[in-house]
Amino acid sequence: MTQSFRLPDLGEGIHEGEVTAVYVKAGQKIKEGDILLAMETDKATVDIPSPYTGTVAEVRVRPGDTVKVGAVLVTIEAADSAAGEIASRGETEAPAGKSNESRPAERQPPAKGRHETPVPASPATRRLARELGVNLRAVTPTGAGGVVTAEDVRAAAKGDTSLAEDKTEDAAGPAPLTSGGMPSSSPKLPDFTRWGPVERIPFRSIRRATAVQMATAWSQIPHVSSQDTVDVTRLEAFRLAHKAKIEAAGGRLSMTVFVVKALVAALKAFPRFNATLDLAGQAIILKQYYHLGVAVNTDRGLIVPVIRDVDRKSVTDVAVELADIVQTTRAGKISRDALQGGTFTLTNAGAMGGGFFTPIINYPEVAILGTGQARMQPVVETDDGGRHRIVPRLMMPLVLCFDHRVADGAEAIGFLKRLMALLADPDAFLMGI
Repeated sequence: MTQSFRLPDLGEGIHEGEVTAVYVKAGQKIKEGDILLAMETDKATVDIPSPYTGTVAEVRVRPGDTVKVGAVLVTIEAADSAAGEIASRGETEAPAGKSNESRPAERQPPAKGRHETPVPASPATRRLARELGVNLRAVTPTGAGGVVTAEDVRAAAKGDTSLAEDKTEDAAGPAPLTSGGMPSSSPKLPDFTRWGPVERIPFRSIRRATAVQMATAWSQIPHVSSQDTVDVTRLEAFRLAHKAKIEAAGGRLSMTVFVVKALVAALKAFPRFNATLDLAGQAIILKQYYHLGVAVNTDRGLIVPVIRDVDRKSVTDVAVELADIVQTTRAGKISRDALQGGTFTLTNAGAMGGGFFTPIINYPEVAILGTGQARMQPVVETDDGGRHRIVPRLMMPLVLCFDHRVADGAEAIGFLKRLMALLADPDAFLMGI
């Protein structure tokens, strides 16, 4: 029995993806779970596994193709056991938008906003769903490529909606944009070829996903920024003294590592910056966990992986994990899960020699910190006798951008002062984190 495997709903409001690699060809034998192809979508490369065991009948996409959710990727001649399992339910190949998975006796109604395409799940998982009375369309998938697993079905049967709630929160809020990140009523552009030669570069994948996210954040959040410079002369000496030990452990002791750890102490003192504004529910959600996103510059664009539970990790732990996620992200191997759930974001222009800049908040977060390159500068010091002298100090610029609906300028100044006190004094840093 020939089955059409369509691009599954990957969640998070994603409607399409770009095929980056195809690993199978017509006539190839495959097993359930084998990777069919890789797709780049919303800053992550996702491996798409097969829900069937059988033979590839036809591959309908090529690397570089942009395909929408519900589009057929491959057709598969299912093995007898899988075909029998599917045939016993009457699930033969159906056109897009049709499905006979929903049954009146199942517990959950179909999830609103779901695409009416076959839900990717193995025959065993489908059988378990029938036995437990679970509608696969109401289940939040956690498997690779959006595949529903047996664990997902059991969680749904027990009424565990925590994953779904997390996704709802991340996707909350209106986004008056097209999928290309442009306003729905963009002015018509002139014909630029009238004045000279031009080159057209496809606006897709990471660049388009970034455009959507940034335009949404800028249109939804009233941004305010507060900036200062911090003296990190002593901290730099401390960093150099312990650099080799951290490298021996497999990490890299950069200034970013210290900032990440110090941010947790500042966020605990000023919890409104570790939050999300729920306009629909008229509430500020104060998050009691500290998952910090760290912006990573790659040749494909800016990507923000998340270091989870920073408050529970040592400086060494953070240094090792940060080095690993930077390498994984730049290699294009970071998972979608590693890009989700952040509560606050740090972006560092200092690595490229940048100074002061004003970053855009990573919606639905309410604040972001931008750091610049630490540079030796002349600083006026005053001794106990009131005498002044000019000394060279290593100064690092800081810019805090925040949602003015959630916090005020006084809180922002207090946040920066707390952060600066930790970064300026290694003893205070060790005692305060």
